[in-house]
Amino acid sequence: MLLEIQKLTKSYRATDGTEAIAVLRDLDLQVDAGESVSIIGPSGSGKSTILNIIGALDRADSGSVKVDGREVEKLSEANLATYRNTSVGFIFQLHHLLPQCTVLENVLVPTLALKRDNAAARVRAEELLASVGLQHRLHHKPGQLSGGERQRAAVARALINEPKLLLADEPTGALDRDSAARLIDLLVELNTKHGITLLMVTHALDLSRRMKRVLELRDGQLVAV
Repeated sequence: MLLEIQKLTKSYRATDGTEAIAVLRDLDLQVDAGESVSIIGPSGSGKSTILNIIGALDRADSGSVKVDGREVEKLSEANLATYRNTSVGFIFQLHHLLPQCTVLENVLVPTLALKRDNAAARVRAEELLASVGLQHRLHHKPGQLSGGERQRAAVARALINEPKLLLADEPTGALDRDSAARLIDLLVELNTKHGITLLMVTHALDLSRRMKRVLELRDGQLVAV
């Protein structure tokens, strides 16, 4: 099992000083290596919070998250930085590409902290960009790309350090319908042909059903759909 979550709880303090709001309540989740899973639910239900906790961008109040046998909440700060950069890849609703850098340079950014062989990293980046259909855009800036192309570049960047788990947080939220469908096609291909484990959060039920398993976040817990 690649991902195992047990008894995860998370609350956020209300801005008006009232009682804290619980978004995750003793949540459990297991994802096998090579599986694709989507989580659906309304805005504000805590879907993104799950991904942020798995990706070590946020901390739970209690419970455990184990990825590839490692308990994330027990990692030191130095090991957490390595974990974020190598064990998980993150695709956000907004691509977060650096506007001053080329597409190729953006994909290479996560490799800088690892002191990898520059030539090997460049070859992998070019191969990834070709696999997402951007071999002709290597030296373009993000502002010269369509929204769908920017998200595909973000996918390549998320995969550059060969993560065990790809986390996609509303990856189609800022795209038109055709671009969204093409991006989901790409994610499905990465999962089925390359065995990349995928956990995607979305509010779009039709897109969620492209994954092998669909879960709904309901009252702080995940239930099968």
